Amino acid sequence: MDTKRILALSDTHGDTRTLKIVLRWVQDKAQNGSAIDHPVADRPIIDRAVFLGDGLRDLLTAEAATGCSFAWEAVRGNNDIPFTQPEAAVFDCNGHRFFLCHGHRYNVYHNYNTLIAAAKNVQAGVALFGHTHVPFMANMNGILLINPGSIGMPRSNIGATFAVIECSPEQPLRVEFWGIGARGEMRKVRAYSI
Repeated sequence: MDTKRILALSDTHGDTRTLKIVLRWVQDKAQNGSAIDHPVADRPIIDRAVFLGDGLRDLLTAEAATGCSFAWEAVRGNNDIPFTQPEAAVFDCNGHRFFLCHGHRYNVYHNYNTLIAAAKNVQAGVALFGHTHVPFMANMNGILLINPGSIGMPRSNIGATFAVIECSPEQPLRVEFWGIGARGEMRKVRAYSI
């Protein structure tokens, strides 16, 4: 089975130190020949990377410092001026369609109706978003909503978080949320959901 792993990050807000920790963790896992929970020889730990806004400049800095770089699927957040990335994007992976946005244009602090409608409009089954700085996952009206939380300015008691999404053909997605401790240690965490 051709499982792809997607790294999902958002809201670094200038915290390149923590972003570098995540990228070095990805590098370390790849160099040791192991995936996150499923050792697979000769496989990268991450096949695609998504950035959901508010820290586009941080990607360049952290990649240069670590040597770990991706062809990012990136969208612009409300604090990413003057970047020219789109505010929303769509990509497909193993038969799953993803709608990406930062969230500030979709009323995500109040409800998810606008976000769900936007995802359905492009025939996406998954909506990835940021902006709230809180890790979140829920299935609503046939759309899987995923917010990886924030690396730089978390607003939950979990602290800094990101997500790794396993995407297999004709299988449900598997989503893992990871927390980053004060000394850079990684631990699996649960997302807030309803």
